[in-house]
Amino acid sequence: MRGLFFKIFIIFWIAQSLIFAISTALIVRHHFDGPEVFFDAFDSGIVNDAHRAAAAYESGGCQALGSFGQQIEQQIALHDGAGRDLCNSAAQAQPVFAEQESASIMSAQLGQQHFWRVPVVSASGKSYLFMLVRHHVPRRPNLWQDLLHFSFPQLPVAIVIGGLTTFVLVLLFTRPIALLRKAARELATGKLQARVPWTKKSSLLSAGGEFAALMLDFNHMATQLESLVGAQKLLLRDVSHELRSPLSRLSVALELAREDADPAMVAHLDRIERETDRLNALIGQLLTLSSLEAIEKLHRFEPLSLNSLIERILPDAEYEAQHRDCSITFRVEAACRVAGNPELLYRAIENIVRNAIRYTAEGSEVEVRLGVSERGYAEIDVSDRGPGIPDKQLQAIFRPFYRVDSARSPDTGGFGVGLAIADRAVRLHQGELCAFNREGGGATIRISLPLLKQTSAFAA
Repeated sequence: MRGLFFKIFIIFWIAQSLIFAISTALIVRHHFDGPEVFFDAFDSGIVNDAHRAAAAYESGGCQALGSFGQQIEQQIALHDGAGRDLCNSAAQAQPVFAEQESASIMSAQLGQQHFWRVPVVSASGKSYLFMLVRHHVPRRPNLWQDLLHFSFPQLPVAIVIGGLTTFVLVLLFTRPIALLRKAARELATGKLQARVPWTKKSSLLSAGGEFAALMLDFNHMATQLESLVGAQKLLLRDVSHELRSPLSRLSVALELAREDADPAMVAHLDRIERETDRLNALIGQLLTLSSLEAIEKLHRFEPLSLNSLIERILPDAEYEAQHRDCSITFRVEAACRVAGNPELLYRAIENIVRNAIRYTAEGSEVEVRLGVSERGYAEIDVSDRGPGIPDKQLQAIFRPFYRVDSARSPDTGGFGVGLAIADRAVRLHQGELCAFNREGGGATIRISLPLLKQTSAFAA
């Protein structure tokens, strides 16, 4: 999210800076149309100085002319109509102007001196040539100095104000997106109660906008989805409850039929009994899953040892493994104690172990490992040597009734509900359940549970 915020902020800031630069250029162009504006003002000023110099000379001579030069802080000279210096008040070396009788302002450069000549007619009718002399120092162009001189302090102030404005605008844009992404992630993990927070203040801030409409549509979608999934779970639970009674009556009828059945019917009745038992087992698992999904949070935890819990599971698991011509090994790396519900954890671990026995190859070994992860969680790894799980389906196997294609065979059996029960039980204990493939074939299902306290290393 921070990456999206930063990108939008940079885009807004650059756009605002470009707008500021273009606006500044247009303003400068509007106020300073070209160099002719400056030269017109300079010509007007120097003509005015020429008339004042002629008037000062006629009223007070060279002394008055010198006082006028000091007053305007310039080097000046006054020539008569023939071009002779009347008061010798400027530099001796003067440039030769091509048009001596020109009535226009002329300028020339001699060495490091700039000269301007202005013809002027005094109030008494006499003609003079006013000379203005300035020392010229060549200036080296410096782009950075010119830029700093022009832009300081306006540009830094504009950048700060623009940055703050952009930050607020980007925050207003990205905050709804962040809330929407957070709610979408929660919804994807199964939290159907997830909604985008929507208050009166936020609705007034973005009322009528696209973000407001998007948030309202998302909340409406989440509500509909929660309602549909809830109705589906309720239907599954109700159907499971309703099937229990017919199955019970079917079992009674089956026992009565055995009493009057011919020996040729025994095989068919045994088949009916096996299928009835399978259906009873499926309904039991569905009811268990429904009850677990109805639980939002476990309120009663008790300390228990995972080592002892797994050791209670192993005898029954080993007995079942003998029918599959496989074996089970239990490798302990640490003594782990967690807080939880013993019955739920027992059922979760048992389902995973039985699932590994069901899919491992005949003559192979199912390995159960108990250890501690780097982040301080108890880890139970149940590994088999079966066909493995396609990478794209590693997370899907924890959904109810989901089975990979290679598992859909009468040899393995199962309904695809055991792993869903285990996943829900582990998540109720604030743990995690994941699957990955083993090197050399087979799959590993890992249970991660938060430890109750510091776990001691297991001494072999």
